[in-house]
Amino acid sequence: MKTSSNILPVHGDILSPSEDFVFKAIMTHPDAVPALMDLISAVLGRTVTQVAIRNNELPTMDKDEKNERLDINCVIDDGDQIDVEMQGSSMEETDSDHTNFINKAVYYLTDLHSSQPSKGVEFNQLKRTFQITFSKQSIFPAYSGYISYIDLRRTDGVTISDQINLVIVELSKLKGIFNKSTDDMTPLECWSIFLGYANKKKYRLLINRLLERNEAMTVAAEVLLSISQDEHMRAKLMSQRKYEMEAYSNLATAKRRGEMEGEKRGIKIGEKRGEKRGEIRGEKRGEKRGEKRGKDMGVDISADIIRALLNNEPIKEIAAQYKVSLKRIKQLQSAMAQQSK
Repeated sequence: MKTSSNILPVHGDILSPSEDFVFKAIMTHPDAVPALMDLISAVLGRTVTQVAIRNNELPTMDKDEKNERLDINCVIDDGDQIDVEMQGSSMEETDSDHTNFINKAVYYLTDLHSSQPSKGVEFNQLKRTFQITFSKQSIFPAYSGYISYIDLRRTDGVTISDQINLVIVELSKLKGIFNKSTDDMTPLECWSIFLGYANKKKYRLLINRLLERNEAMTVAAEVLLSISQDEHMRAKLMSQRKYEMEAYSNLATAKRRGEMEGEKRGIKIGEKRGEKRGEIRGEKRGEKRGEKRGKDMGVDISADIIRALLNNEPIKEIAAQYKVSLKRIKQLQSAMAQQSK
């Protein structure tokens, strides 16, 4: 084994352990069992002495298998189930509460917990299940801590069950830890810095100092260095990145296309509504103008008929000339007779 002081070359090109593909490649490597046990111990705050991985396959180059989960499903010494995942890329969200991220973690957690054999087993004999998710993005921006332990509690904060446990480690919140002495850093802080910054040359000296304190982490660093120099692994990683970029690009294109189609549809609907409103307003204005014109014309015609009656013109001729009924002319005659009395 290389001395931990130079395990990661200061100027070397190192893959990022916070890439989900790389993270799984490290933690499922046959030599890295001590590293996985130490990482889980750091998260749970207790020593894990045994770990059995139940899914250690890596995604193939086949495009139809690109969506394979990159989490690590394992069982530790007391039978508790652990699912460890690195969320290396940002998830598409429709709100600021990261509902997709949280619901995905809850789904993994409950799916794993309910997978336990239940036939002939009392419920109080079920093993605990932990979903441990390391995230490069900030999930709880209003919360200053970088690690969140979530279990089933009453509204007064009292834990009612430790059967299902969600642990979220936000690697984006480690800046304050860099001000601490390496001797004062907790095991989880050391692991978090390694996972979040091992690929950054700026922090390489610090990480090498951390490796001097932790032999299990040194094993993980050696595996990381090995896969960083493996062209086949790099090709797989590039393929994975290409797939993700294509997926994001397709999603963005579909979103933009939907927005453009929505705009066109909205314009058409707006034009139709505008036309309809214009027709309605035009009809109302026309009706008002017609009524006014009709009234005006009615007044003019009535005045002409009255003059004709005063001139003793025959009522039939008056009716024919002004195109009004004899009944209307007789009504005017009657009204004139009453006013003259």
